[in-house]
Amino acid sequence: MKKQSTMIACALAAVSGVLLCLGGCNQSPEVVIYSNADEESRLAMQDALDRAGFSGQYIFSSFSTSELGGKIMAEGGNIEADVITASTYYLESAQQAHRMFAPLSFTFHALEKTPGFCAPLTAQEGAIFINTRALQENGLPRPASLKDLASPAYKGFISIPNIRSSSTAWLMVQALVSAYGEQEAGRLLHGMMENAGPHLENSGSGPLKKVRAGEVAIAFGLRHQAVADRKAGLPIDYVDPAEGNFMLTESVCVTDKGAGGNPLAMKMAETLVRTARPGILKVYPVPLYEGENFREDARSSNVKAFPEPLTVELLKRHQALMN
Repeated sequence: MKKQSTMIACALAAVSGVLLCLGGCNQSPEVVIYSNADEESRLAMQDALDRAGFSGQYIFSSFSTSELGGKIMAEGGNIEADVITASTYYLESAQQAHRMFAPLSFTFHALEKTPGFCAPLTAQEGAIFINTRALQENGLPRPASLKDLASPAYKGFISIPNIRSSSTAWLMVQALVSAYGEQEAGRLLHGMMENAGPHLENSGSGPLKKVRAGEVAIAFGLRHQAVADRKAGLPIDYVDPAEGNFMLTESVCVTDKGAGGNPLAMKMAETLVRTARPGILKVYPVPLYEGENFREDARSSNVKAFPEPLTVELLKRHQALMN
């Protein structure tokens, strides 16, 4: 009897296994997406994926830029993520160090030359923010350059991001180094830090919050945010600094996991490139692909590019200017 019961139990288990396989063997596990995108871009990406029929088939995990960049560089191809959207300089540095990303299997027509393993998703430009009301109330001159912000006249009235923790700050430092060289840029940066005092922010969005609230009269941040605030009727204006508007891009790539990789990962990356861009352009209005156009208020007046390739090593060199 005991032997018969055991045989019946085994048979039932086998049938259950077949049924489970029929119901689920054709389903891929969820695609793991790591991203440093802000909320607006993340929502645009998730909306594009959901509209493409991928709802419930991915896990979207958000990180700060420095946190995700450090994770990519440290873990290499062992990283859990199937798809990553991150600062392009981190992705390119990681690919050089680890050869961890697969060639993209879909075509796209970017305005700038790109490596074969990643495609651009966003572009951010830096600019000086001004609270026009606070500027007037404190009798401060309108700055024309980043160099101006090192003047003692602005002590206690400015907020800037910290390059040790914010990629937004790197836009500012690139402009200083490009215009004045590393030694003078370091001197100016220390003057700006002294003027900022407690308003030196670890987050790239911190200075924007300070200038919006009127806690400071001047800040440095992402240009499109000041454009949006002025459009919304806030007492915020912006200055394209004399040193130039420098730009950082964020891109999407697929981790190369060989035959064990999730086949949906590449399809989701393609979806982000093809259908998330309209939503992203509403937030980051810089064209990256053929057929995309500038809004007139989104066109900065002094676009410049750093003369050296942007890499993690260059970032570390520029971070050392704070020492």
